[in-house]
Formats: sequence, structure tokens, C-alpha cells
Amino acid sequence: MRVLLIVLAALWGAGAGLLVPRAAHRLSVEAGAPWRAKCPGGHPFGGALGGWVGRARCAPATGPCGGYGPSTPAVAAATALVCAALTAATGPRPEAAVWLLAAPVGVLLALVDHRVRRLPDVLTLPLAAGSAALLGLAALLPGAAGSWPDALLGALALGAAYFVLFLVNPSGMGFGDVKLALSLGALLGWYGWPVLITGGFAGLFYGAVYGLGLVLLRRAGRGATMPLGPFMLAGACTGVLLGAAAA
Repeated sequence: MRVLLIVLAALWGAGAGLLVPRAAHRLSVEAGAPWRAKCPGGHPFGGALGGWVGRARCAPATGPCGGYGPSTPAVAAATALVCAALTAATGPRPEAAVWLLAAPVGVLLALVDHRVRRLPDVLTLPLAAGSAALLGLAALLPGAAGSWPDALLGALALGAAYFVLFLVNPSGMGFGDVKLALSLGALLGWYGWPVLITGGFAGLFYGAVYGLGLVLLRRAGRGATMPLGPFMLAGACTGVLLGAAAA
């Protein structure tokens, strides 16, 4: 049963990952700029939901511009791996469905933040509200291993912690990181405070190691800024994996 669930989760992640690069391309703009409405070759986006859903590749009839945005195979493989790992750790518990829905959004946020150092409200705010609501539904189902009140408190706690960090160093952290912390706090808090603390510190640790590596390799100075979102998401994934495996 578990093996089948892992395979299905990997297929879900791969399918969702195929649609992430186009959305990443469209959302990777500077603050205040409109979302991209055309591919790099100048062709308007078509397809479902106003052109947001579809592969990052123009049809042969429209022109030879081919693929665009992040590497589709790499993104699909990464999303499939994350979904499979989360399902392997969680098993058939109801909260696994929440992880599978949140994972592609997390990958999309990481890509956008890496490309333009921005975490769009159109993703962070629905993710925070959706995570809290879906975990509330999961708590009503038999077999759930977490606590919805703890998830809500975790969202407030991690959001408040990042808000303090933002006030202390606004030049080194964007307010989008604070908004992302709300959803990550809910996901981590579901399994309790030790998991919340572990996942929260893991994100900061990953970011610090990456920044130190850039300095040592002389690819960035000590005062350089970098996107924190991908490391926050990686830390949250680490915490959820540990919490799910131990629950």
C-alpha cells in the first residue's frame, strides 16, 4: 500500500512539476511590474485559466522559440522527489494530501525567489490560508497525526519570529519571507513545537551555509543579499519529513 502511494505521489509531483516552469516564468518579474503575458519569443500565452496552466514550450505552429523558464525535466523531477519523500514519511495519513498540494507551490515559490528575489503575494497568502484550512479539514479525519491548534500557533509563532528578523535587518530580508513563514509555520506546527523549531532553524542554517559558501568561493561579498525563500522551504521540508516519520 505504501509503495503504491509513493508511486502515485511521484506521478502527481512530476505532472504538477511540468506546469511549474511556465508559471515561474510569468511570475518572475520585479515588484510593481505586470506578470509576463508572452513567452520570450513574443507569443501570447494560451491554455486553461488564462494561460497560467500549460507547459513552458510554444507549440510548433507558433514559432521556433521552444522551451523557456526553468528546466522542465529538472523541475518535474525535483517536484516528484519531494512529493514521494513526503508521502514515504507520512504514509496514508490525511495530512499527506496537504503536503502534496503544498509541495508544487513551494517549488514554484523557490524558483521565483531564486530568479528575482521576490515571493509574490499571489502565492504566499493563498498558501498560508490554504495550509491552515486544509490542515483543519485533515484534523477532522481519522488517522491524522497532528494538531490543528498547534498548526495555527506555529503559523503565528514563525511569522512573528520572521517579522522581528525583518525589523532588525530589513535590508537583508524581504517582507515576503515573513508572509511565507506563516504557511511554513502552520505546516511545521502541525507536528508540534520541536518540529517547528527544527524546521525553522534548518531554513536559517541552510541559508547561512549557502551564504558562507559564496563568500569563501568569492562569488559574493559579506554584505551581499540572497533569496532566503528556497532555504526556508528546504528547512520546512526537512522538519515535516522528520515530524511525519516520528509521528
